[in-house]
Amino acid sequence: MIIDVLVIALIVSGLIFFLGAAVGILRFPDFYTRMHAAGKGDTLSTILILMGFALYNLHEPTWPHLLVSAKIFLIILFIGITSPTSTHALMQAGFEQGLSPWERSRSSDREENAS
Repeated sequence: MIIDVLVIALIVSGLIFFLGAAVGILRFPDFYTRMHAAGKGDTLSTILILMGFALYNLHEPTWPHLLVSAKIFLIILFIGITSPTSTHALMQAGFEQGLSPWERSRSSDREENAS
């Protein structure tokens, strides 16, 4: 019973973080902030969902279930290492191609301060 609640909490929180990453990709103004949302949100959401699956698989502790959960934890480790690295590489490629970060214009700052 407690494991089921924990599994549901992990999977639902992973889906919420995935939704947040999707919204960030759509709403953020430039390449760098969109990549940040994609990299952080995708990594965390995938790890949380996979942890929920691995924990659910341990509900019945037999050797085949333990082996599958161990493989899922290895996938979590792989994603935890490769996803931030690939996000950094993509952002570095964008920087080398000359993509400049978004900056707020000074005219919009003056309009906000006048209000």
